[in-house]
Amino acid sequence: MGTTGTPRRITMTPGAQRALEAAARLFYERGIHAVGVDLIAAEAGVTKKTLYDRFGSKEQIVVEYLADRDERWRAFLAQRLDAARPTSAGRLKAVFDASRAWSARHSSKGCSMVNAHAEISDPSHPAYPIITGQKEWMLALFTDLARDVTPDGADGLGRTLMLLHEGALVAHGLNVFADPIGHAGEQALVLLAAAEAR
Repeated sequence: MGTTGTPRRITMTPGAQRALEAAARLFYERGIHAVGVDLIAAEAGVTKKTLYDRFGSKEQIVVEYLADRDERWRAFLAQRLDAARPTSAGRLKAVFDASRAWSARHSSKGCSMVNAHAEISDPSHPAYPIITGQKEWMLALFTDLARDVTPDGADGLGRTLMLLHEGALVAHGLNVFADPIGHAGEQALVLLAAAEAR
């Protein structure tokens, strides 16, 4: 995931899974730095010693939280793409529709990767490649969609589609206006159609 290597992962026991679920909720609601292992242990109903035995460090809990969220998002999006009309426009619409549905259900405060990056900007942090890796993967997806309609302009259009998508996720978290992801999706389709018409 990303340019700095794949982070180490652990095998989940039932206790570790409970701790991860508690950590995920707390990290997303309160921020990674604001949540300590004592609170995670208390919320999960495990001891602090158990938490360290399973994960080794808070950094590893953060890695598992972000990696799990990324894996779930990719699987969710893959289902939507598989069900989409097999056209560039159909697949692009599916990406924005998936983001809209995912955000309504899981991301009331915006993108967890963007939020995590606000706290983890050091490339040496083991979770950093998960954050950047997801965004690199999304850029590649948008570029591939663009390549179907404009092989020579795919890089530029892919970046623009990515900017629309990421901006919409941030606007969703800020709740400044209604349905930013839907609006961005409409604009993305306009850009795709214009590129196809050239």
